[in-house]
Amino acid sequence: MLGGLALSALVAPGAKAATLLKPLAVDAWTQTPGAPVLDHPYGLPSPHESNVVRRTARAWPMPGAASSLTPLADLHGALTPNGLVYERHHAGVPDIDPDRHQLVMHGLVREPKRFTMDDLLRLPSESRVHFLECSGNTASEWKGPSGLPVQLTHGLLSCCEWTGVRLSTVIEAAGGLVAGDEGKRPRWLLAEGADAAAMTRSLPLDRVLDLALVVYAQNGERLRPENGYPLRLLVPGFEGNTNVKWLRRLKVVDAPLETREETSKYTGLLPDGRARQFVFEMDAKSVITRPSPGHSLTVHGYYPIVGLAWSGRGTIRQVEVSTDGGRTWQTAQLDGPARDRALTRFHAGWVWNGEPAAILSRATDSTGYVQPTREALVQARGLNSYYHYNGIQQWRIGADGSVKNA
Repeated sequence: MLGGLALSALVAPGAKAATLLKPLAVDAWTQTPGAPVLDHPYGLPSPHESNVVRRTARAWPMPGAASSLTPLADLHGALTPNGLVYERHHAGVPDIDPDRHQLVMHGLVREPKRFTMDDLLRLPSESRVHFLECSGNTASEWKGPSGLPVQLTHGLLSCCEWTGVRLSTVIEAAGGLVAGDEGKRPRWLLAEGADAAAMTRSLPLDRVLDLALVVYAQNGERLRPENGYPLRLLVPGFEGNTNVKWLRRLKVVDAPLETREETSKYTGLLPDGRARQFVFEMDAKSVITRPSPGHSLTVHGYYPIVGLAWSGRGTIRQVEVSTDGGRTWQTAQLDGPARDRALTRFHAGWVWNGEPAAILSRATDSTGYVQPTREALVQARGLNSYYHYNGIQQWRIGADGSVKNA
């Protein structure tokens, strides 16, 4: 709750009660009937919000390869609207006819099976809220502050309500698992997409069986084409690339198949020459979205510091906020109970007195893991890494109210 100091700080110095109590003007939009509902068969944002869009961060050399980033600083709450969910494609967005699309479940199962979309829709389903994050998110900050705004540093991140069938249910519908060549329980799952890149990833079966969903809807409507229509795999907490879009094949196997996306890509090179391979979970992370670069503090007084925190290993237990560059910290308030492997909104009160400041946030998850500084990450992994950067992010606020990544 706001204290008396914070409440008084909401009113600009010198404001007069007589000015504040002047009658409201009756504007033109109040005097004229608006557009009829049939002009908008599918709802769109206000044209005054036309700047709240996904943006691309870089050009890719391969045809169809692209990424676009979620405008985190312009969103409210923890869920991402479907039209703003980040994208990452390796060979463009395929135009798939759902009536012809099939999912094959084969390998070490008793009854290999093809599922149509209708077959899948008739299986028991459930809906869950989870975040999705590219493992390359925030890679721009490995070598120091990039100067970029939060959309271009952290925007390969979204959170949605996903609806689909449990992976375990799909396996049961194929008769269940059988033993491998050596009589052991199979331990890996290969997922393959129907895009021109034939995206494939090997996944540890024991770690995904109870959590993974084969999803066909997001935020209450069918998947968008850029998000995997008509079918994708969702592996809560795992790096985005493992959540294979346009899913066409699941194969139960004894060992990882060492595909392109888990050998030459999506591995991290350590200073001693070793590579971090099969690093799936996204570690605890947080970022302040308001104020952040691109915003400007216009008056002295109260400002809420608002941001997002998440962890691929469970729930967010605590978020701390600093306004003095990390010398002191205060515990932020979480917006409602933290969901498992989902974005958690946090906020902390702050009165800006016009002096330069440096604001940071630090997350702790349900395993006790604390979000590290950039310096700690570099010491552990060196500067050859690209994936899985989760260092504490700092924004600097100048005496003129400008906010910068510095």
